[in-house]
Amino acid sequence: MSPNFIDYVKICCRSGAGGAGAIHFRREKYVEKGGPDGGDGGRGGHVIVRGNQQLWTLLHLKYTKHIFAENGERGGAANCTGKQGKDQIVQVPIGTVARNAETGEKLFEVMEDGQEFIIAKGGRGGLGNINFKTPTHQAPRTAQPGEASVEDWFILELKVLADVGLVGFPNAGKSTLLSVLSAAKPEIADYAFTTLVPNLGVVSYRNDLSFIMADIPGIIEGASEGKGLGIRFLRHIERNSTLLFMIAADAANIQKEYQILLNELRQYNPELLDKRRVLAITKADMLDEVMQKQMIAELPKEIPHIFISAMQQKGLRELKDLLWKTLQA
Repeated sequence: MSPNFIDYVKICCRSGAGGAGAIHFRREKYVEKGGPDGGDGGRGGHVIVRGNQQLWTLLHLKYTKHIFAENGERGGAANCTGKQGKDQIVQVPIGTVARNAETGEKLFEVMEDGQEFIIAKGGRGGLGNINFKTPTHQAPRTAQPGEASVEDWFILELKVLADVGLVGFPNAGKSTLLSVLSAAKPEIADYAFTTLVPNLGVVSYRNDLSFIMADIPGIIEGASEGKGLGIRFLRHIERNSTLLFMIAADAANIQKEYQILLNELRQYNPELLDKRRVLAITKADMLDEVMQKQMIAELPKEIPHIFISAMQQKGLRELKDLLWKTLQA
């Protein structure tokens, strides 16, 4: 498993407490009773999550479990407001979702570079005694304390952004296809769950055009209930505009395998079924024309299909044409 790809972290964020308002009275040589002039306390620092398109993983937060902002300073004399506590900025990749660790409630999703959300709001500074002066109360000895800080645990999850997401069982040939169509170098071997983290690759198309393809760990029946690698990587499919279902030609029942994959996506998030879909029958080099024609009759009718072989470079140009056409639809 690549140590450089981290898509899930749990962090504790604490905002700064607001500074207390000051109780102070103006005193000068020729002013015996100058009245109250205690200033307000400074605001406590926020903990702010900011999108950064230069980042592609949450690795930099793996060992940063506690993020604390500064407290605001207390107010001063001469109606001087206390210094504001320094904000803490947490840089995250585009596609990061923040949740409350205890309730699981989704708080926000970072969708743009530079987009900011306050995950822990700094406490307001307290009012100084100058704010409590009234015609009948000329010398108030009252000031507000600063608002308390906010501390909580949060989960940050990353959903990778790609145009095409590869969906299939382990050993369906997803990593092999990505390695052939792009410069990506995913681990490839003849056993289940070779891919343990998402891999992204840029697929070159005609006239210097390109699109991004994402290979995620294979899905097994029951993945939406936590089996296999569970739902940990299903969230990456949510940010793909087109899903390329990949089923090996030697599968016992292609229609059944397709329905299992579809059902796992439905169980995880029904909205995934609204995405455009393409079906690729992989390892097609083991099929002759007669076998291929027989297989076509068994394929699902509601989805465009194509036969490919990454190893034999069969059907790859046609696959890119079909994917590009689907992406532009």
